[in-house]
Amino acid sequence: MTGSPQRPTRLYRNRARGKVTGVCAGLADYFGISTFIVRLVAVMALLMFTFPTLVCYFLATILIDPAPEFTYHSEEEKEFWRQVRLKPSESLSRLRHKFRDQEQRVRSMEAFVTSSEARLHREFREL
Repeated sequence: MTGSPQRPTRLYRNRARGKVTGVCAGLADYFGISTFIVRLVAVMALLMFTFPTLVCYFLATILIDPAPEFTYHSEEEKEFWRQVRLKPSESLSRLRHKFRDQEQRVRSMEAFVTSSEARLHREFREL
């Protein structure tokens, strides 16, 4: 999978927080849950289904790229990308709402700038 574009919405192995290869930490980051829970499920699967779990973990280690260094400008941006991953339709709705508000503000400013009141203010300043 190397050579594919790096996006904050993809599944990556998180070697910085990982214990072995970072697969469980990467899954926890991707789904927005506690790393402890993912590791607990992995250990339980290992105890009940040893061979299939080891094969899946080994394949995940090979197929999932290590996490690149994403530079988020704020915690808000990091949370935004996590929400995009977990609830894309809600994120899209939130963005539509924000852009609708921004568009309404721009329309209000345009209406004021092109109004006769704005011309009157400009003429008073020029006196």
